[in-house]
Amino acid sequence: MQAEGELPIDTALPVAHGGGDLDRRLVAALERAGHVVRTLLWRQAYANGLSPIQTQLLMHLVGRARPPRVGELAAEFDVTMATMSDALAALRRKELVRRDSDPGDRRSHVFSLTETGARLAADLAHWSDPVTGWLAAEPESDKADTLRFLLDLVGRLHDTGVLAVARTCVTCRFFVRDAHDDPARPHHCALLDTPFGDAALRVDCAEHQERDPSKA
Repeated sequence: MQAEGELPIDTALPVAHGGGDLDRRLVAALERAGHVVRTLLWRQAYANGLSPIQTQLLMHLVGRARPPRVGELAAEFDVTMATMSDALAALRRKELVRRDSDPGDRRSHVFSLTETGARLAADLAHWSDPVTGWLAAEPESDKADTLRFLLDLVGRLHDTGVLAVARTCVTCRFFVRDAHDDPARPHHCALLDTPFGDAALRVDCAEHQERDPSKA
């Protein structure tokens, strides 16, 4: 909530002609967009009797190639083990998530969706419809350029340790940027051995294998 006498984020910034002012306004714009996204997600969560993190967990567990451990989920959500354990316990009580022994380590457990949890996750996936509905009318090239820009930003934040986990194309060892002369499909996925364009960049890939940041 804005305090009395406090200027809005971008109004309070110094007026300048250098790149620094533009960078700060970009951050301010990302914060505003993030606020909208969080608000939409929270509304969907509360409408279904869930907390925001429980809602994110349900959608995050959809289509996972391997059920994750609690420590992996805590790292991906950038929360403590205790916070993640509490969220998973609440979802288990609601019979939306189940806990099984880890086949690779019987001392550990992995978590996956129940049938009820999978159905609810499918319904929750519509939380972003107000935003995707607006985006549908925008040019594909603009959206592809924006996706590449945002994923490059995510990659840099991950490389510098600001973001703990990022399973994007640009942080994957199989990703080869600008490997082809075709402007429509300049990149190459070494895992699938196929070229692709910016519009096909993945935000969360199940086959992701982290690359060495020093070789970025």
